[in-house]
Amino acid sequence: MVALLCAASLFQFAPRAWGQCSARDVLQNQLKLGKVRAVDLPQKLIGSARDVPTWKTIAVGTFGNSFALRNALDAVGCNIGGLAAEVLARPAFTVSSNKMNVELLAVSAVQLGFKTDSVALAVIYARARQLGFELAAAEVGPQLRLQYLDQPMGEFLIVGMQPIKTWSGEPVVLDVANGGAGLILIGQDGRDDAEIPATSRFLFVRPPDLSGGIAAALLPP
Repeated sequence: MVALLCAASLFQFAPRAWGQCSARDVLQNQLKLGKVRAVDLPQKLIGSARDVPTWKTIAVGTFGNSFALRNALDAVGCNIGGLAAEVLARPAFTVSSNKMNVELLAVSAVQLGFKTDSVALAVIYARARQLGFELAAAEVGPQLRLQYLDQPMGEFLIVGMQPIKTWSGEPVVLDVANGGAGLILIGQDGRDDAEIPATSRFLFVRPPDLSGGIAAALLPP
């Protein structure tokens, strides 16, 4: 897959930031944690979002605009696929004006109760909402890419988000992935009837009323 780097002025970033998304540096990041983590694929059925442990908490609203966010991805050497690059450049892609933490929950269609090999995207979203999950803001994709530098090889995480249309009108959702050649943010078919493998993992957001205020504002700078 051809990867695109966002063109940007990078003087605001320290030189040591370069290369954090390369395959070599991903391995080093994993070793710093004490072990190389394997891709985790739990398939336990879920009755409610309340039953799902937080997979990862990330910060959003940490950049003044989408251009600064794209520059940050470029600065750490994280590749951006063609569809993802279009999404990040669209007016519909925005960043939060408030700094806050967001709890992410990782689940598959199998865990949501589906028994077929693949499930339409809109059907997965409907079931997720029924169980108490919320769709993530599009900003979660690139923010997670920046904050998940030890992602295990072979892991592809679909951001459960409202699709954003490319310049040609194609609806796209974002994936945070490590295909083996380094860390990347890519896009995939976001049509309602797009068939998604049932074992694919989605990232949804835990609603604030279920987290006891986990999505709380960060301290001001």
